[in-house]
Amino acid sequence: MHSPERQDLVGTELLRLARGSIEHGLAHSEPLPVRCDQLPAPLTEPRATFTTLRLAGELRGCCGALEAIRPLAEDVAHSSFQAAFRDPRFTPVGEHELAALALEVAVLSPMEPMTVSDEQDLLEQLRPGTDGLVIVAGTKRATFLPKVWESLPRASEFLAALKTKCGLPADYWSGQLEFRRYRTTSFADVAPRP
Repeated sequence: MHSPERQDLVGTELLRLARGSIEHGLAHSEPLPVRCDQLPAPLTEPRATFTTLRLAGELRGCCGALEAIRPLAEDVAHSSFQAAFRDPRFTPVGEHELAALALEVAVLSPMEPMTVSDEQDLLEQLRPGTDGLVIVAGTKRATFLPKVWESLPRASEFLAALKTKCGLPADYWSGQLEFRRYRTTSFADVAPRP
């Protein structure tokens, strides 16, 4: 996924798969089955993805995986189905909403473990607008995609909100916390279909 032309083709196909998986989910209550042997090589490489759904500009679902355990095309079909029908924050997407849903597929880079001495060191290492961050506290884990920087542009706010999402106090710190960062390549169909 290096040349812009290739990236556009990959993005177009991922968005087609994402929407197709939601349509399939409405009819069959499962993600779209994907035949990887019929797809271009970039879509068959193991990658982790998140799919975000918006309706009239408001979040309507967001689910995905942090580890690359499936081929890219399969993971997009899975994450879009999960976002539409299994995000516990929302009721399942209805057929009447499908045409107006705006989709965004984020393809994650491999995780990069971070070595930090304290919270200030972590804040200095973070790249606002670029880094997605995973926090691990024992059995608890939470992440923010890089897109979250748009609403939380200061590293201290971003980290405090992520700690809260993980079930920790915003001012909590422990040397036992683990952090991993990643980047995303995102593809969006922002205009609702007629």
